[in-house]
Amino acid sequence: MIHKFKLGGFNALLDVNSGGVHIIDDLTYDLLDNVEPPFEEKCPKDVVRKLSKMYDSKDIEDCYEEIVSLYNDKILFSEDDYEKYALSAVASPIKAMCLHIAHDCNLRCKYCFASTGDFGQGRMLMDYETGKRAIDFLIERSGDRKFLEVDFFGGEPSLNFGTVEKLVEYARSQEEPHNKKFRFTVTTNGVHLTDEMIDFINKEMYNVVLSIDGRKEVNDRMRVRVDGSGSYDRIIPNFKKLVEKRPKNKDWYVRGTYTKYNL
Repeated sequence: MIHKFKLGGFNALLDVNSGGVHIIDDLTYDLLDNVEPPFEEKCPKDVVRKLSKMYDSKDIEDCYEEIVSLYNDKILFSEDDYEKYALSAVASPIKAMCLHIAHDCNLRCKYCFASTGDFGQGRMLMDYETGKRAIDFLIERSGDRKFLEVDFFGGEPSLNFGTVEKLVEYARSQEEPHNKKFRFTVTTNGVHLTDEMIDFINKEMYNVVLSIDGRKEVNDRMRVRVDGSGSYDRIIPNFKKLVEKRPKNKDWYVRGTYTKYNL
């Protein structure tokens, strides 16, 4: 698995499993959007044809060979060395899990570490069965821990809120049979919150994290909607409503991202 992003005028490429970080040129960056393992011996003709509008065909083919060479040397798309330990016994049982419930977002924050929500992998939503298996795995690997934590994250979790509700319901149904107690957290940008979502969050979520960067001019400089407009006026009423209705014994937090524009 790889993750690539642009930052400070550089194209950065992270090979997730090995932890290797590479600075790459524009051609490599664009080519990696179009090829992945298993690799063919030569760069596919349709890829060459597509990218030849911007790059020389010979450069594309040479770059492809370099990517394949790095893959063969286990430098790119490296294997997960820890996968084989996932089902083995561990001295410290698992107590918490972060579920990427939505690799999608309704904002296009300019500093987003997740490529505006999809982590560079395409916009997708987690299905219920995948989430259910994750809950089962957490219960199975939690040992004698009673309190388990699940954080619904993204992207923006409210875009897949129906699945969030179903997974909370399922986890609650497993508490008594397994002598467990779940504590849920959700992180949201607030754009898509409805009254029904707010009521559910305030009932079921042990913690809620509200994302906003500050005053209107500060927030809207970076946290823009898909159409480029600011998000402040949309989210403030939703956040105020959630906080006003939130039970006093349940936590809530505001998180902001600080940049050179709002020190």
